[in-house]
Amino acid sequence: MAENKNEEVTAEETAAEDKQQAEETAETADKQAEAVQPKAEQPVDTADKPAASGKKRAEKVGVVFSDKMTKTVVVRVDRTVKHPMYRKYMKKRKKFMAHNEMGASEGDKVRIVETRPLSARKRWRVAEIIQKAQK
Repeated sequence: MAENKNEEVTAEETAAEDKQQAEETAETADKQAEAVQPKAEQPVDTADKPAASGKKRAEKVGVVFSDKMTKTVVVRVDRTVKHPMYRKYMKKRKKFMAHNEMGASEGDKVRIVETRPLSARKRWRVAEIIQKAQK
């Protein structure tokens, strides 16, 4: 009689496990079906959005140093860094080539945003003109 109880419990447990597995497979099938269904197409402007990985694109603020090229400006970014040993602040400058669709001219203060490589040395684009140069 004890062996029959064990067999009955085992049969009940296996039936419960089978039912649970069936529910889990049904849930995963529903999730896969939702993933396959196409979503409503909406125009997406990826130029001002962060990268697909969820990281925010790097931004820098600088002054247009040169605008002699077509659709390209050279932006000088100034920053101050503390010297690791002497603890004195130093001024560092770096020049970036940026794609210029906004019409920025020499002397303008602009915000540049990191983007895909546009040419051999151009990996930034002008996002906005913060302040126009006074002439």
